[in-house]
Amino acid sequence: MNLDIHFLIRVGLTLLCAAVISFATTPLVKMLAQKMGVMDVPKDDRRMHTVPIPRMGGLAIFLAFFLSVLAFAKEVDRSLSAILLGAVVIVILGVFDDKLALRAKLKLIVQIVAACIVVFYGNCRIQRFTNPFGSSLYAYWDLGWLSYPITIIWIVALTNAVNFIDGLDGLACGVSCISAVSMLVIALVVSDTRVAIVMAALAGACLGFVPYNFNPAKIFMGDTGSTFLGFILATMSIQGLFKAYAAISFAVPFLILGLPIFDICFAVIRRVAHHKSPMEADRGHIHHRLIDMGFSQKQTVAIAYVLAGILGLAAVLLTVSGAMRAMLMLGAVLVVGAVGLELIMTAKAPHKKRQEDGAVTPEAPAPAEKQEEPHGTD
Repeated sequence: MNLDIHFLIRVGLTLLCAAVISFATTPLVKMLAQKMGVMDVPKDDRRMHTVPIPRMGGLAIFLAFFLSVLAFAKEVDRSLSAILLGAVVIVILGVFDDKLALRAKLKLIVQIVAACIVVFYGNCRIQRFTNPFGSSLYAYWDLGWLSYPITIIWIVALTNAVNFIDGLDGLACGVSCISAVSMLVIALVVSDTRVAIVMAALAGACLGFVPYNFNPAKIFMGDTGSTFLGFILATMSIQGLFKAYAAISFAVPFLILGLPIFDICFAVIRRVAHHKSPMEADRGHIHHRLIDMGFSQKQTVAIAYVLAGILGLAAVLLTVSGAMRAMLMLGAVLVVGAVGLELIMTAKAPHKKRQEDGAVTPEAPAPAEKQEEPHGTD
């Protein structure tokens, strides 16, 4: 690892700039959403908040990301231009969906179009990956023409995967931030300047928005934010993880994006097994199951953060060695220990948890719970 101090400063400024813009513009986006009537009104048992909450907050994340990339990226080549153009398409789709609740099939078609822009215009494809069985004869699997459909499926699936986990205050935004930071660390380790700048912008944009999205949330990011985050993570994993780190490319992206990948795979299998459409929403996601086990919203989100952090750390450890690996392991143990202690200290009796999460008890009326639920293809 040979890092230039000036480059590190530029990465830091990118992250800071994105965080400041996101934090500053979120209240403006909230007022815009209220004026446009883009509100999340609880209509079914999947939503646990009881009062309308503005959504479309992802617009602030997108603006912060877009402006920061343009300001600090030294070169916006054809592939990055295609990714940014595809992101604009996804965000426009998200805004319309947050306002009008579009049909799932229409959204899927537009998402495929955005993916095709990246694949065909930007020539951004998963062309090969490491043979997971370790054959010396076939160290890599060259996908050939299959790289086109596989890449499109990867982008569309990840775009929706983040949307699927967007079910609790701060969950999708925080998990996406952890994934972005993991990709940022790997990009710094291998000196991939372009991916590092883009991931710093994404992580900063998420960090600036999260304070408004923690429970109880003041604004939801809606499909505008969740699909945008999934799209950028999917496309940049192709640009960086699948291309630059061929020796470990099979494992790294699946580890970093492991939580949303597992959730969407489990959701599709579950729905098909029950003879339902994979696009039909249900209440069986990981966060729903943790809530049903008695965890509070904040505890559930903390557990998801720990899982995402462990998977991200595992991906980073595959790319580093020696003293840095030992330092990362020590840091991870401290962080996981701190979060675990916090979960133990804040553990409540079941009836108290239900009170916190908005259940009606004899002692008190139900408070106005604010919990974000996905509004997209899920």
